[in-house]
Amino acid sequence: MDILLREDRDHVAHLTLNAPERLNALSDAMLAALHDTLDDIAGNPDIRAVIIAGAGKAFCAGHDLREMQAARQADDAGAAYFADLFARCAALMQRIQSLPQPVIAQVHGIATAAGCQLVATCDLAIAADDTRFGVNGVNIGLFCSTPMVALTRNIPRKAAFEMLTTGRFIHADEATRLGLINRAVPAADLTRANQELAQSIAAKLPVAVKIGKSAFYDQAQLTTAEAYAFTSAVMVENMLTPDTDEGISAFLEKRRPDWSSSE
Repeated sequence: MDILLREDRDHVAHLTLNAPERLNALSDAMLAALHDTLDDIAGNPDIRAVIIAGAGKAFCAGHDLREMQAARQADDAGAAYFADLFARCAALMQRIQSLPQPVIAQVHGIATAAGCQLVATCDLAIAADDTRFGVNGVNIGLFCSTPMVALTRNIPRKAAFEMLTTGRFIHADEATRLGLINRAVPAADLTRANQELAQSIAAKLPVAVKIGKSAFYDQAQLTTAEAYAFTSAVMVENMLTPDTDEGISAFLEKRRPDWSSSE
């Protein structure tokens, strides 16, 4: 059984974490499959958006604790494995944000620990309205320090710190208010809502979305003055693409743009 399923249709790559018996934990195999697949998608100009979902009753329950405990049998009590594991997970999260295509988390059931980190890392997220989110490692003695990186870049600090120190779960309505997800929808509408969002993105000029996504994350690390200087240069780059010329001309001439060069 493939641990990660992929279906491409209508310019959207649909990825499904497929280890429902482990609540789609980010095992060594799952991390490798996701990273390899995203690398492949990055070089595929036909793919304009990505949706990540989970099979079974949960989106993702975080790291595979059984694998982590097994690593303790090593002479160093697992230190080298743990360092490598968290580095590989961090690399995956950064790969998602460096991907040219926007990535949408389609969330249901639970998203906990590194699973919540995955939701926070994705560019967009729509969840079923009965979904629960938590960075609850503290409940078993492991503070969610790496998930904290993505979480604190999504929601207010005090809300993040409370979740991290108490292990408290939040529901989809609170996750929406805090900004962890874009919105919550009835479970029956989850697939349709994510597909509609992906198709809305896929209909846009791919080079513009690619340029914009990269700039979105880069400018966030800069001061305001630096960000304006940087994004001004990005706008110039975008303006000089032939398809942007065509898009503006089509708008002014009240016709549909011919973006055939981007197909």
